Amino acid sequence: MKAAVIYEKGELPKYAEFAEPIVQNENEVLISVKAVAITNLDKGIVSGNHYSSENENQNGTVIGSDAVGILDNGTRVYARGINGTIAEKALVEKNRMIPLPEGISDAKAASMPNAVAGSAMALRFRAQIQPGETVLINGATGFTGQMAIQIAKHYGAKKIIVTGRNEKTLQSLLAIGADEIISLKQDDEAIVAQLKAIQENTPIDIILDYLWGYSAELILSFLKGKGNFTHRVRYISIGAMSGDTIQLSASILRSVDLQLSGSGLGSWTKEEVKLLFSEILPEMFLLAAQNNLQVNIETVNLADIEKAWNNDVPDGKRLVVMV
Repeated sequence: MKAAVIYEKGELPKYAEFAEPIVQNENEVLISVKAVAITNLDKGIVSGNHYSSENENQNGTVIGSDAVGILDNGTRVYARGINGTIAEKALVEKNRMIPLPEGISDAKAASMPNAVAGSAMALRFRAQIQPGETVLINGATGFTGQMAIQIAKHYGAKKIIVTGRNEKTLQSLLAIGADEIISLKQDDEAIVAQLKAIQENTPIDIILDYLWGYSAELILSFLKGKGNFTHRVRYISIGAMSGDTIQLSASILRSVDLQLSGSGLGSWTKEEVKLLFSEILPEMFLLAAQNNLQVNIETVNLADIEKAWNNDVPDGKRLVVMV
């Protein structure tokens, strides 16, 4: 079969011939792959920079972690891969497989799951979002940030504040549910002043952070209390696009009612992952099929994987490989 293969960490995936995977046990099934999204997670694994990266395989490794494909009986499904999925055939787990509704394209379905996991899991399980709450999304101009806006609104958020650097994309977020935008291109004083004004009128309940780095330091510093009772804030780190570390004063943690946690691979419980596949993803696929969840996609053919791997994809779009 043809597949996207790497032989050393950090190299570009090659369009190459690779042995077709073989089913090993009753929980595995082979699917004919139709579409696979390329995510920041996949790029981190390929580069060797993500904490879940595996050791090199001198015989080559097929990349990709999930896929939309077709079973032998014709059923169209989304599934997590047991091995690499950017290939003509892939082994997937039966208990992490979801039949897709009519009305959603292969590319659209493939683009969604990583972003749903990167937003809904944080909102539902770490933040335990309640209807009527105010949500701040730090770094909302990317694909997952845009998904987070819509899912937060679906879960009942009353007000959604978003930050980012791309002015054009920031403005477009107002059309999908954002209520107020904060440009990170402003100076620090202007950003903090805007945050304080928002906090006075509609106290922030939940912060989803896809950036970390300096913008996280600014947000955490603005939350610092002065010895009075403070509004409880649940701050969830999901990504680190602006840097992996921050400076955090202990006085911030002592002066505000702050829950600081992370949401990502390894932080979820088995029960939470079961709910992702049994409830959350099916609900989001149905919303998308009904055009109640918007996504921006750019597609590329499998044969062009090496050329397309490092292409600059416009802000807010997800690159999907069509097989």
